[in-house]
Amino acid sequence: MPDARVTNTIMGRDAFLRVLSDEGVVKMFGNPGTTELPIMHALSSAPEMGYVLALQEAIVIAMADGYARASGRLVSCNVHVAPGLGNAIGSIYTSYVSGTPMIVTAGQQEQGHGLTEPLLYAPLVPIATPVVKWATEVNRIEDLPRILRRAAKVAMTAPTGPVFISLPGDILNNEAAIDLGSVTRVDTAVRPSDRALEQLAKRLLAARKLVIVAGPEIASSDAFAEAAALAETLGAPVLQQTVGYGAHFPSEHPAYIGALNRDQKRVRQILSEYDLMFCVGSDVLKMSVWSDVEPLPETTKVAMVGLRDWEMGKNFPAEIALRADVKETLKALVPLLKKLGGAALAVKAKANLDALASTNWSAQRAQRQKALAKPVAGQPLPAEWVMAKLSKILPRNAVVVDEGLTSAATLPTYFPYRDRDSFFGNVSGGIGWGIAASVGVQIALPERHVVAVIGDGSAMYSIQALWTAANLKLPMTFLICNNGGYQILKNRLKLFHGNDQPIGMDFKDPPIDACALAKGFGVAAERVATAEAFEASLAKSLKSTTGPTLIEVMIKS
Repeated sequence: MPDARVTNTIMGRDAFLRVLSDEGVVKMFGNPGTTELPIMHALSSAPEMGYVLALQEAIVIAMADGYARASGRLVSCNVHVAPGLGNAIGSIYTSYVSGTPMIVTAGQQEQGHGLTEPLLYAPLVPIATPVVKWATEVNRIEDLPRILRRAAKVAMTAPTGPVFISLPGDILNNEAAIDLGSVTRVDTAVRPSDRALEQLAKRLLAARKLVIVAGPEIASSDAFAEAAALAETLGAPVLQQTVGYGAHFPSEHPAYIGALNRDQKRVRQILSEYDLMFCVGSDVLKMSVWSDVEPLPETTKVAMVGLRDWEMGKNFPAEIALRADVKETLKALVPLLKKLGGAALAVKAKANLDALASTNWSAQRAQRQKALAKPVAGQPLPAEWVMAKLSKILPRNAVVVDEGLTSAATLPTYFPYRDRDSFFGNVSGGIGWGIAASVGVQIALPERHVVAVIGDGSAMYSIQALWTAANLKLPMTFLICNNGGYQILKNRLKLFHGNDQPIGMDFKDPPIDACALAKGFGVAAERVATAEAFEASLAKSLKSTTGPTLIEVMIKS
């Protein structure tokens, strides 16, 4: 038979990379297996797709999550068939909760071969479906570009989030004449109608005592300045939402009074002062453990603006709920408030802000710093002292990635959020995210020094991430807070059950040596146990430009 191939054909694997590149993807994070080899083969002729190797699939996703959150770009993640996708599920769940735009792909056995149930085989789409916005498998090579284009559009459309595509080997290795399509983006930067804006403005002005709750959409819509202008115009105090997994409002602004925690009784007490809570791109009082106390008082009403309409009225009814972009809304709302409020509003707002001067975040930090006890020689360092000293030494443009749990509980008290990229935290509660995510953040923000504050328990979930940092020679700092166990569980065992004899919560027999582990991955490391050693080690690490360093600080439990 004569060669019937046409000249405009393309291999599935090449089409895959070409479409991703056209969609704006410049980084692929992965851990390859046999079914991913077609993609790895194609990468040799696609140097523009910067491939980042991680040593386990949960780390792949967490690194990509940090990169996407810090860069705002769509990111690609490639994992290995059913076991690899299973390893990745916890991290994908975190990305789903945080709304991280990513395309997760897994190589799959060739169509038809799966019927024989070969090694590593399982249907992948049902595994991924609960933790992504959309999941599908490619069954025809002609559909590959359309599916990729749809996946990119879905991932990048607010509320953003991960999508999943199963890639059978025959799809990647086949060749066909196919239309690669083009990019679609849905513009969600919309503001409410004039009528809705006026209704909201009048309701805010009518409040007896108003509080603003700041959330992640202030950061994702780049609305730091607009949110500050809103607080100044109304003279309203600002609280960060209960799960503070990012920099959602400038800490040093005179209106900022700190973050809500996840103690229902305490939150209810705080909010009882206010008759209206205005949630700006925020969750509405997301909690952790059960309580018989509702965190929202019956006397506190709710108004909301943001693009995540699922949050609106989910647990607590909202008098006003506007599905709109935070930045665009505030740009229109603030001038309207000034117009309707007039000179009287300006006088009232100034008086309110002046009254907050003794209790706002800056005042609270100064008071706690003044009362902070010096470390006692010969004893592990107090965690609060470490967080205060870290915050004081860090340069102004430093970025903190936090998964310190108990050790870093006071970090938000001392470390100021100055811009939307200054702080990243774990949104889902599933530990192991932080040490890997910090690597992705540093890749995305090469001009800034990233410091990862990680608990010793969290670090052991994904310590292999250190290798990627060393491999890429990233000039970043890993601060491992070693208190010798799962301190948060010990605290809760005592608090909830009155039990001060924890079982299975210590790492003391044998003790874990984070420095030895770090050196095994090619990272310079030092253990410190005194105040002087900590300060010297941190200063040295911040000056390093040749690669990552790890500081293991011995923390009082």
